[in-house]
Amino acid sequence: MRVRLNLATKPTETHRRFLAGAGVSIFAAAVVFLGLGWHAYSVRNAAAEVRARTDKMDQEFAKYEAQRQELERYFSQKDIASLHDRATFINGIIDARSFNWTQMFMDLEHTLPPGVRVIRIEPKQVGGHVEVKLAVGATNDEAKLNFLHILATSKHFSDVQEQSDVSPSTANNVGGDQRIVQLTTTYSGT
Repeated sequence: MRVRLNLATKPTETHRRFLAGAGVSIFAAAVVFLGLGWHAYSVRNAAAEVRARTDKMDQEFAKYEAQRQELERYFSQKDIASLHDRATFINGIIDARSFNWTQMFMDLEHTLPPGVRVIRIEPKQVGGHVEVKLAVGATNDEAKLNFLHILATSKHFSDVQEQSDVSPSTANNVGGDQRIVQLTTTYSGT
C-alpha cells in the first residue's frame, strides 16, 4: 500500500473553485459582449435604413419643391393670372346662381312671428355660406324678443348678431313699428 505524504511546509491548495468561477464569469461576459455586439450591429443597420429613407424623402421633397416653383412661375404669368381671375369670377356667378335663394326666403318667412316684418334684407354669399343682413321692424318688444329667439334656435340660421336696436321717429314710421332691429346671421340651407 502506498501512502501519499506531502512533506512541504505548506500543503498544496487546489484552485479549482476559482478557475471554475472565473470560467463561468468569462463565459457570461462573452455572452453579454456578443449580445451587445449584435445589438449595436442591429441599431447601426436600422440607422442606415432610416438615413436611406430620409435621403429619399429629401430628394422627393426637393423634386416637389422644384415642381411647385415651376407652377408658381407659370401661374404668375400675366395672361394666366387674368385667366385665373376670370375663372374665379365665373365660379362665383355659378355658385350664386346654384344657391336656392327661394328656399332661404321661405325659411325666413317661417321664422317671422306675428308683429315682425322685414324692412330690408341683404343676402351675400361668402365662402360657401350665405351671410344675411336684416333690418326688421317689430310692433313691440315681445315680438322682437320672440323673433330673435326663433332665429337663434332655428336650424337654418346661426351666428345671430344684433347690430342695432332703435325706436323710429313717428315722422318716418310708416309701418307702425316700435322697434327697428338690424342684425346679421349666417344661413345654411341644410
